[in-house]
Amino acid sequence: MTITEKILAGHSGKNRVAPGEIVQARLDFLLANDITAPIAIESFYDAGAKKVFDRARIALVLDHFVPAKDIKSAEQAKIIREFAARHKIRYFYEAGCGIEHALLPQEGLISPGEVIIGADSHTCTYGALGAFATGVGSTDLAAGMITGELWFKVPASIKVIFSGRPGKWISGKDLILALIGKSGVDAAAYMSLEFTGEALEKISVFGRFTICNMAIEAGAKNGIIAADKVTLAYLKNRMVRIPKLFQSDPDAEYAATIEINASRLKPQVATPSLPGNVKPVDKLKNVRIDQVVIGSCTNGWLEDLETAARIINGRKVNRNLRLIVLPATREIYLQAMRKGILEKLSKAGAVIGPATCGPCLGGHMGVLAEGEVALATTNRNFVGRMGSPKSEVYLSGPAVAAASAVLGRIASPEEL
Repeated sequence: MTITEKILAGHSGKNRVAPGEIVQARLDFLLANDITAPIAIESFYDAGAKKVFDRARIALVLDHFVPAKDIKSAEQAKIIREFAARHKIRYFYEAGCGIEHALLPQEGLISPGEVIIGADSHTCTYGALGAFATGVGSTDLAAGMITGELWFKVPASIKVIFSGRPGKWISGKDLILALIGKSGVDAAAYMSLEFTGEALEKISVFGRFTICNMAIEAGAKNGIIAADKVTLAYLKNRMVRIPKLFQSDPDAEYAATIEINASRLKPQVATPSLPGNVKPVDKLKNVRIDQVVIGSCTNGWLEDLETAARIINGRKVNRNLRLIVLPATREIYLQAMRKGILEKLSKAGAVIGPATCGPCLGGHMGVLAEGEVALATTNRNFVGRMGSPKSEVYLSGPAVAAASAVLGRIASPEEL
């Protein structure tokens, strides 16, 4: 069996499962945010539920519209606060604590070998720690909160081999964009993307989070990477629950195998309006931009902010655009402050904001006007994703974003 099949088998009391099989699996952890939790809470009460199955296995995170941007978002947050207090939810995170998909790993709430569901499509992020993690609808989340179980169709797996040695500016973002650009946005529909290969050994756990986060942009049910020494080093002294490590069997069956040679890659950029419209950065040097966003659950990690500060390196943000920097959690914000990273970026002309999803979903703190063009380290660039349906969004890693913020157009860090 593959890693994903082994995890689902173990959580459904079976010795073996196969792709297409329906299983009822035990859940290790559940999460929802200020957009999706209120719907789940309504469904919870509509079902007549009186209590959650385990108040220590649920996280409710205020991160999308924080600080509250209007009365509606304030009311959404209030519903969650009241539910968390009533049911004594142990892991309730107030506005400013962080973006859920960076915050929960940071807090040690995800362990290898677990089954995780979240009412957010980018829940697949946690596959970077060797867990089966997938997004679900709010009503499914309500069922999980009540019973501690949920049904799944076992996904077939695609093996993705990242071979070679990544170049100087190649990050996890470039690897996953290269894959989506090669395979398309629906090539892995309801399948598991299992990432492996020698290039991954050179990618930090934070880059791996980015890779698994964007598995959904290829249509995947989940993305997963076998836990290794990099994973365990990150988890040391963090984990709340005991991990269980899995490797795919040598004779495991895959629906397909895809190889990406990282040594041949240049920094990648997704062009409007799909994450699969990918080109190398040197093919886009004439694209002028109005806004650059560095942050989100893909690239708001400390190493991303460090990369941006190193590239800007005393230069100024181009006068014709604005640079918005949003650390992914409060802890990352504090680390970046102690290291002087935020000071460097602020002196360059960046707007430093709190840990919020904000502009990623066109929520606030960076919404685009008609005709404007943004380059962002976020994970989606659909029509209207960051504001006006007549705006455009390009996606890149932090190195390209920082260089572009200085030059006022999409640019390679090599140009600086």
